[in-house]
Amino acid sequence: MNLSNNEKIIIKILKENGNKLPIDEIVNLSNLSLVEVMNALSWLKMKGVIKIHEKLNKNYILTEEGEKALKYGLPEKIFLENVKIGVNDVDTLKEKIGKINVNIGIAQLNNKGIKIENGKILVEDLERAEKIVSNNENMLKNYNNLDENSLSFLLKRNLVKRKDSILREAELTEIGKNIKDEDLILMEEITQLTPEHIQKQIWKNANFKKYDVTLFVPMPWMGKNHPLTYFINKVRNIFLSMGFEEIYGKNIVSAFWNMDALYIPQHHPARDMQDTFYLDGSVDIPDYYRIVKNVHENGYNISRGWKYEWDEKEARKLLLRTHTTVNTIKYLYKNRNSENIKAFMVGTVFRRENMDPTHLPEFHQIEGILMEKNSDFPMLLGTLEKFYALLGFEKIKFKPSYFPYTEPSLEIHVEYNGKWIELGGAGIFRPEVTEPMGIKYRVLAWGMGLERLAMIYYNIKNIRDLYLTDIEMLKSLPIP
Repeated sequence: MNLSNNEKIIIKILKENGNKLPIDEIVNLSNLSLVEVMNALSWLKMKGVIKIHEKLNKNYILTEEGEKALKYGLPEKIFLENVKIGVNDVDTLKEKIGKINVNIGIAQLNNKGIKIENGKILVEDLERAEKIVSNNENMLKNYNNLDENSLSFLLKRNLVKRKDSILREAELTEIGKNIKDEDLILMEEITQLTPEHIQKQIWKNANFKKYDVTLFVPMPWMGKNHPLTYFINKVRNIFLSMGFEEIYGKNIVSAFWNMDALYIPQHHPARDMQDTFYLDGSVDIPDYYRIVKNVHENGYNISRGWKYEWDEKEARKLLLRTHTTVNTIKYLYKNRNSENIKAFMVGTVFRRENMDPTHLPEFHQIEGILMEKNSDFPMLLGTLEKFYALLGFEKIKFKPSYFPYTEPSLEIHVEYNGKWIELGGAGIFRPEVTEPMGIKYRVLAWGMGLERLAMIYYNIKNIRDLYLTDIEMLKSLPIP
């Protein structure tokens, strides 16, 4: 049997190690590259010298949440430690250690040594609560040696995740076992013919290595867009194909454009420091703020208004935009004399959110407006149905809702894996928003979180996965 040097090396290694070895070990013992080993194994398999076995290995690794808990302590541990030192008010504890730690702590320990009554935390059996925390902590530390039930507990809490691997082993067949040692002596091989081989006629007695272009070669991973970039471009292309113009805007804006121009009262909870990132300084606002002031205070002959004393200083405050509607409203004001407007925007927004599997303090929002002479509510529904259909959602439904600056308002729900999921809000801008600008026609508007759409599109359970530099995970996503 004609064997190459690499094939002989692999056969010798297998014979010396019980006739069977994982391919990774063959690579290590042979000092050959993975490509060389795989090519040689392919030849040996074709010649009937070896068999290849594949076995699925279930592996579990810590998630980012699990690594954080292992380093700083589980949420229930942090919760219990603070309760033990006398912090027994739920709201106070949330301010101190965060909503997530408190909510998880209560979920794990309520009625298990800890009791919650009227916003107060009562310790009924400290020893029992400490035992539960210790048990959970031990499970996390020993996640590689747990039974299915314990692993299920950690998986549900997103502390560990499953990462399977395939173990490939090469085994000598009877043909391979019967190859004699003298047939495994290595001989000098020519892998590339040179002018010297021809001129000196070395080629006449040389042993040439044979090649087979059908055998295994590693898959080259070419550069491609990040999944979030790809999805943003997909959304942009859908709106552009529907005849919309793309607009842009700054991240730092005034409270006037972000809130007041949208008829959001100055006492609205969304303006609180715990929800919005405010910056030092103030900024000029357009003269039409006087009309906006009148709208807020008295309704400007459109409605009754909010009936409070509007504060110009509050409107001049600087902040990181909490939604992209701030830019569409500025665009409307700039183009208030137009007869027809179809515009959209995809941009980052900022809110004081604790990071968890569905929330980030910085994320993207999709925003759109449509205005023309005959624009109406059915046109809004039809536009949204078309957008979601082009994105791949077949079943869509709308539910009535409330937003301060649209009336009527609705929520958009799509069916995903047998469940209905809310993916955005929409409506018609209230007259209190558009009439002070001098806009004549109804303005249809909508906004939706891009990351939530992307999670469904890529079947991702944790929003943070969209921003991780996990090359293997990124490779697995369906990006052209």
